[in-house]
Amino acid sequence: MPHKNPELMLKPGATLHLNQDSPALVELALQRGEGLLSNDGALVVETGRHTGRAAKDKYIVRDAMTAEEVWWGASNNPMSPHAFTRLRQDMFEYIGSLDEVFVQDLFAGSQPEHRLRVRVVTELAWHSSFARTMLVRPATEELKDFRNDYLVVDLPGFVADPVRHGCRSETVIAIDFVRRLVLIGGTQYAGELKKAVFTILNYVLPERGVMPMHCSANIGPEGDTAIFFGLSGTGKTTLSADPSRTLIGDDEHGWSDTAVFNLEGGCYAKMIRLSAEAEPVIFGATRRSGTILENVAIDPVTRCVDLDDASLTENTRGAYPIDFVSNSSVENMGPVPKNIVMLTADAFGVLPPISRLSPEQAMYHFLSGYTAKVAGTEIGVSEPEATFSTCFGAPFMPRHPWVYGDLLKSRIAKGGVACWLLNTGWAGGGYGVGQRMPISLTRTLLEAALSGALSRGRFRRDRIFGLEIPLAVEGVDWKLLNPRSGWASGAAYDRAARALAKRFRENFEQFEAHVDEAVRKAAPPTASRVDRALSEHAYARA
Repeated sequence: MPHKNPELMLKPGATLHLNQDSPALVELALQRGEGLLSNDGALVVETGRHTGRAAKDKYIVRDAMTAEEVWWGASNNPMSPHAFTRLRQDMFEYIGSLDEVFVQDLFAGSQPEHRLRVRVVTELAWHSSFARTMLVRPATEELKDFRNDYLVVDLPGFVADPVRHGCRSETVIAIDFVRRLVLIGGTQYAGELKKAVFTILNYVLPERGVMPMHCSANIGPEGDTAIFFGLSGTGKTTLSADPSRTLIGDDEHGWSDTAVFNLEGGCYAKMIRLSAEAEPVIFGATRRSGTILENVAIDPVTRCVDLDDASLTENTRGAYPIDFVSNSSVENMGPVPKNIVMLTADAFGVLPPISRLSPEQAMYHFLSGYTAKVAGTEIGVSEPEATFSTCFGAPFMPRHPWVYGDLLKSRIAKGGVACWLLNTGWAGGGYGVGQRMPISLTRTLLEAALSGALSRGRFRRDRIFGLEIPLAVEGVDWKLLNPRSGWASGAAYDRAARALAKRFRENFEQFEAHVDEAVRKAAPPTASRVDRALSEHAYARA
């Protein structure tokens, strides 16, 4: 049911901008000094000290409803109902001090029966345009009787008080699932807006039997949908933007009984060192009116942007409507998937570039969510570091991980979905020694997997991780398929691989009581099991 909103008490003479379109919002942003217009027509803005998500400043109200349902811990910090009430009071008083307030009524989710109605209140014109770009824009007739399910209030100029508001710093992102209210203060990084809405959907959709996913998705010529799980910087946006396939979306989706549907209406891509040759679709969006470029360097005189300049942050971003992608789905939806690709940027350089996963391994790696944090995506991360982020999106998953894991397991079984682990990280050594996987190699391997050619080939079982690695892929040197062969020292590879395998097992201990035996056995074998298997193999050959 729609939820009653707190009343917006504007000061006398203040202007309320309701559902302005993006061109009008860009004009207002320029008039208000919020950004510059590039020579190609994109709006270029800076987000100040917050150039990535303030992950430690995100809270969920802990009450009778959420106490047992929410996965409390590093990603989901509790806030008391009383502290949230004080925060709500103070933020709405702050709204009453503003000369202009911007409101957008939007949908979260493209499949009508599963979408949420979201009202977004902001103090910046460009944030209002960002929300309009990234969520699904209702048709004019759908706005006539619009009553929102959730309200999101975004006030970058508001300064939180840790003592009064029960938070850690002057920045706060707080979600109350009972009041259906999100409060964001003290940060201009617009990504907080989209991820707050994604967190709401990750709480609501499982109750409807829909699996929310931090993934990109596209459709092949034969109507075969593929979904790509992965954290920021692993290739979700780049690999889904394939000219030969129809794009559903680049970051957030739902998987219902009948469709994979985009939860958004736009794309939010990394811009740093983008090239027209490697990523022509995304590069083209940087040169269009209607795109918002965050923290991208711009010459104030010529208004030319420099995508190679990381002086503000490595996490330069671009937001643009999904219809800027010429081969995007008109409905932002596709059939249920035939392939699942789990992306990882292996910072240790020991995982193969591609491997086939059994359904049990798919659930294991989904719950593990191994990758590397990419510089700039979170405050305090200055270079890639290995991490495990369950469901490839722990910061946005309010429920217990096995809720999402069970949904994935049942949907894989129901659809007979092929599952792959694709390493877009390092080869020939770890970060600082090896090299990043060439995107051309990744695309070749991906094409072989999605076309079905890879499944028809022969595989070998990796002895350390238990993964199935293809013996040959057309157009790829067989040595590239074996990560050990690229290292200067095989013994050094073995040590690094075993160390990572051990970390997998240690990380998964938190889930072992909540999964069945088959999933537990999908873990990388222990060193003793590997040594025993090698000894038995040597004895058999002798």
